[in-house]
Amino acid sequence: MTRCIVWILLLLIGSSVFAQKADFKACSRYSEKNLKSRIHSSSVYPSWIGRTDFFWYYYTTDEGIKYYLVDAGKGKKQELFSIKEFAAKLAELTGKTEDVKNLRLAGFQFEGDNPYRFTFSKYGKSFEYNVKTGELKEFRKEEVKREFERKIYWQNWSPDGKYMVYAYKHNVYLQEKDDTTAFQLTTDGERSYSYSYQRDKDSDKKESAAITWSGNSKVFYCLRQDRRKVEEGWLIDHLAQPRPTLKSYKFPMPGEEHVFTYDLHLFYPEKKLHVKVDIGKYPDQEVKMMLFDFKKYPDYLYFTRKSRTCNQMDLCRVDVNTGEVFEVIHEVCDPHFTEQLFECRILNGGEDIVWWSERSGWGQYYLYNKDGKLKNRVTSGDFVAARIYEMDTTGRSFVFEGYGREESINPEYRLFYRVNFDGSGFTLLTPGDGYHSIDLSKNGKYLVDNYSRVDMAPVAELRDVRGRKIMALEKTDLRLLYETGWKEPKRIKVKAVDGITDLYGVMYQPFKMDSTRGYPVIVNVYPGPQENLVPQAFSIDDNGNETLAQLGFIVVNVGFRGGCLTRGRNFHCFGYGNLRDYALADCKFVVEQLADRYSYIDIDKVGIYGHSGGGFMAAASILTYPDFYKVAVAASGNHDNNIYTKWWGETYHGVKMNDKNVFESKIPTNIELAKNLKGKLLLITGDMDINVHMAHTIRLADALIKANKRFDLMILPGADHGLAGDYYLNLIRYYFVENLMGQKMDNINMGDVD
Repeated sequence: MTRCIVWILLLLIGSSVFAQKADFKACSRYSEKNLKSRIHSSSVYPSWIGRTDFFWYYYTTDEGIKYYLVDAGKGKKQELFSIKEFAAKLAELTGKTEDVKNLRLAGFQFEGDNPYRFTFSKYGKSFEYNVKTGELKEFRKEEVKREFERKIYWQNWSPDGKYMVYAYKHNVYLQEKDDTTAFQLTTDGERSYSYSYQRDKDSDKKESAAITWSGNSKVFYCLRQDRRKVEEGWLIDHLAQPRPTLKSYKFPMPGEEHVFTYDLHLFYPEKKLHVKVDIGKYPDQEVKMMLFDFKKYPDYLYFTRKSRTCNQMDLCRVDVNTGEVFEVIHEVCDPHFTEQLFECRILNGGEDIVWWSERSGWGQYYLYNKDGKLKNRVTSGDFVAARIYEMDTTGRSFVFEGYGREESINPEYRLFYRVNFDGSGFTLLTPGDGYHSIDLSKNGKYLVDNYSRVDMAPVAELRDVRGRKIMALEKTDLRLLYETGWKEPKRIKVKAVDGITDLYGVMYQPFKMDSTRGYPVIVNVYPGPQENLVPQAFSIDDNGNETLAQLGFIVVNVGFRGGCLTRGRNFHCFGYGNLRDYALADCKFVVEQLADRYSYIDIDKVGIYGHSGGGFMAAASILTYPDFYKVAVAASGNHDNNIYTKWWGETYHGVKMNDKNVFESKIPTNIELAKNLKGKLLLITGDMDINVHMAHTIRLADALIKANKRFDLMILPGADHGLAGDYYLNLIRYYFVENLMGQKMDNINMGDVD
């Protein structure tokens, strides 16, 4: 009996010793706002000088700003000038003392292709500097008087200057030069079915017409959107003065009968003729005009049309002389096209068509001729060839983003490649292990590569277009940041619940962590599927997770199956038809794996939070696994995808068509799970959110009330979808401190943590 009492006392003493309190001082100290002065430049932004091999840039460290000139051809870097000497010369000319650590020059510009002479402005004067001689002198520009014709915004003139087009009361009017009267080309324009850019408002003023001229001025076109029958969303601006006002906007929802539709119109000014082109094929098809040099090649137009079921798409060519439509490429991609990555480039007047497709299960590029005959595959392999960065039609090659090709590198890191149209010359341009951004020289021979990771300081390197490293340019100095006690987060790799698929993410820990203790864990989630928000590049405080961790939490951010669109079609489409639940099992399994791996993670104290799709997932998680998640914060969540935007629900969950061409879509909602709530749930929404209407949050709140569940609700007045600011961040921080740590936060000033 005595021994039992001793053990109980020891346990009580231990629990009091290890009782956790939030470290608000650390949270404030390590905020991005308070740390940003500890680092300076984190990227090199080159300014290429004409089409030469030279570029200049400036870079700031704790020693101040320095200006550099780089000869990429020779791989040499030099300071453009000695700051002290330059500042002294400038002071002689201006009579003003310069700060040699913060010397900033406006209007910095090199003369043509000359890399050794530049001009700049200071104190309202212009100066010229010779890099070779070090001579600095005042520069007086020759004033060239030019007669500028004042352009009126609503006038759209033909390239030959003979015709002017405008819109009036949603219709198209044509006026010849030097004529005082205009000819009305259309009569069927109306509000929400307009030829004007001002499509949803009536006006008695002349407006700019939504038209594009051909290069030979013989024709112009308009792709018109019909929005008339699309239902509206409604908001009340409670803060409007002197009284609240009602605001409306067009908002098609999944499965609704009336959605945006399109028609294409050709106009021939010489004959004052208007022709409507027959572009129809799929019910409620989505139509987009393709980027094409209509100035140089005025005989054709190109557009894509995509089925409402999102799995069929055509590339079509229009002969503007006859109005005839030719279907060049037809493709089926089940269950849906990945529109964020889709690319189609019409080159050399249509002789070459570069087309992106996931037909192999991986996004790759294919080359077609003008008749839609496949010439060859351009890229291939089990990786995603994504967005085109630069197209060289003369050299018949292009530079593009790539994901997942290099075995030793996180497949969610962006790298860049170059390839010829015929598939030859495939070259990795940016081999560094990190997330890359590039800037190509104007002559196409060199690039500056900036890359980093969440656990690696940004690096800038100069490379040629063969991928060969020419020289290191800069590496961000984190010394002052480290002196504060700041540490990089951990990169983590775990398994999906299938036990096979690798998932990648980031784990944030308190900088003063005691690994013998147990810490509550919080998962910051965003399930996609249209975007991946897991941090990849270096940041002081990504998503506020680093400062949240300093309160005394382990914070985790991982990409789940169904999310990242750059990991191939199978990964990205994992959740198709299951828009509510697809990421939930993976998330729970991730936390369990990390708790097994790190003994300091307290698996009995798990929280989850997110915004938008992350808010939707946070609520779905605590309602699906009510015994696992103890606390959730769901901000601006699309809790009922049946009332969210059409493209989201129909693309990622599916839509069915019945015999009357009326579509239907039924998406499981968080509302249906409300009865399961056991833990603490905070719902947050802005009352002016036109993306995810506050009705999503109100409907979930109503279901929770009907289920007699206790929860918390915060409506932020005047806030739209992009919630931000200290008040919002502290709502999340304080809620987890109170409910996951058990620390009461009474009489708190919501701005205390800066």
